[in-house]
Amino acid sequence: MSGNAIALTIVVIMFAVVTLVGFAAARWRQAEDRLHLNEWGLGGRGFGIFITWFLLGGDIYTAYTFIAVPALVFGVGALGFFAVPYTIIVFPIVFVFAPRLWSVSRVHGYITPADFVRGRYGSHGLALAVAVTGILATMPYIALQLVGIQAVLTVMGVHGDWPLVIAFAVLAAYTWVSGLRAPALIAFIKDTLVYVMIIVAIFYIPAKLGGWSHIFSTAGAHLAKINPKTGKPFGSLTVGPTAVWAYSSLALGSALALFMYPHAVTGVLASRRRNAIRFNTAILPAYTLMLGFVALLGYMALAAPGVPAEVKAHGANAQLAVPFLFQRMFPPWFAGIAYSAIVIGALVPAAIMSIAAANLFTRNIYKEYFKPDATPANQTRVAQFVSLLVKLGALIFVLALSPKFSINLQLLGGVWILQTFPAIVVGLYTRWFHRWALVIGWAVAMVYGTITAYNTPAPGTPGSHFGASTANVPIFNHTVYIALTALVINLVVAAVLTAIFRAAKVPAGADETASANYTADPEGAPGAAVPVPSVAAEPG
Repeated sequence: MSGNAIALTIVVIMFAVVTLVGFAAARWRQAEDRLHLNEWGLGGRGFGIFITWFLLGGDIYTAYTFIAVPALVFGVGALGFFAVPYTIIVFPIVFVFAPRLWSVSRVHGYITPADFVRGRYGSHGLALAVAVTGILATMPYIALQLVGIQAVLTVMGVHGDWPLVIAFAVLAAYTWVSGLRAPALIAFIKDTLVYVMIIVAIFYIPAKLGGWSHIFSTAGAHLAKINPKTGKPFGSLTVGPTAVWAYSSLALGSALALFMYPHAVTGVLASRRRNAIRFNTAILPAYTLMLGFVALLGYMALAAPGVPAEVKAHGANAQLAVPFLFQRMFPPWFAGIAYSAIVIGALVPAAIMSIAAANLFTRNIYKEYFKPDATPANQTRVAQFVSLLVKLGALIFVLALSPKFSINLQLLGGVWILQTFPAIVVGLYTRWFHRWALVIGWAVAMVYGTITAYNTPAPGTPGSHFGASTANVPIFNHTVYIALTALVINLVVAAVLTAIFRAAKVPAGADETASANYTADPEGAPGAAVPVPSVAAEPG
């Protein structure tokens, strides 16, 4: 049996195990009423510290993380390490605001971030903006999980689209049946495989390549070569002075955006207790250490004999660097385990993302505008169907478009989702911003961010679109993450218009939340409301 056949056999076996676990999850912590979004879409809001750890880890660290981060390091060097400080910055931020979002959502039975915005500002339009943004930003993210699976299949020599179709048909089936319980349970397997893969790789591969000094010197020599498209070196082992703004703004902007994604919020709201959020955000930086090791795989791929040539022979697709590295360095049986970690690392977040997008559509579009009297069972059925459509849409997206285009489009996800930060995070602390000002600020930033991203060419390819996530800001004459620039515009517009609307005494809308809601840790039935009086809308 060839090495690829052995690896593929192990991947198929692991996929079968995950499938069985996914369907079995329907009977895990089984609820009396499965046809309720609290149950299907949030796992009954009953996950404790241990399960939340794996759910949030499986939610945030996806197959695209294990493919794209080292691929960026492989292609440009040190700039790809921005993902490490960003996952250090994010958790203190989430430690502060996520428990407040959990508490107010638990008190009022909110299932989505748009539910909170609707209740906080009394604004249908702002809630719709948050819901639509969440769905838009999530779609390419789901598609990119498929790109990660495609990279593994390509290296194993599996051709055609049928394996991808089968994988997502099975994923759709057990997600329909088990809801959020399926990815929560599978996350145990995923994280175990990932940790085993990284621990082995970080010791085994350098030993085979002659040590870290050889890896860094070889990688540095590769990166110092001149890129014929740009006339400049491909990259470097350190972040140069001209890249500092890009590096730091990517880290900060990505940190602010990460927990704005609906799937991350879903992982937070599924927790049983407020302290589970605090505890997990305190210990989740352990994943950051792992991510640093993951990034180093990019340098290992540059130093591994034959890997750069294989990547170049496959259209210079840097996403293939890590799978080819595993193929060259590991024995076939362990390469199969490593590939399984990537494949399962795609299935877990893809399931959570599709559920989160379905929750948004059902609660904040279908129920709000099409069927206000929808019963919990009806809402759950709609969410199940929409979850299926979201997966199907992502599959068609990947099969119809080139992987390069889908990856470039991912930058729009960050640009878009960060524009919900003022309404959600700022709204958890103050209601000073006017609802209409937030809508207009959101709209201006969305237009600016989308146009700027569209007009940003890939390095060395003038006239291309969606080619990079950073762009030059003329005022500062620095290259900055587009999403962060758009957020600044969003906040400035919202602040100026809020002052104008308040001076003109434009109605601010009713706030159904109270200050005590934001620190509550209610007991009893999940999602049950605690009788805390609401506060009236602020005047004018």
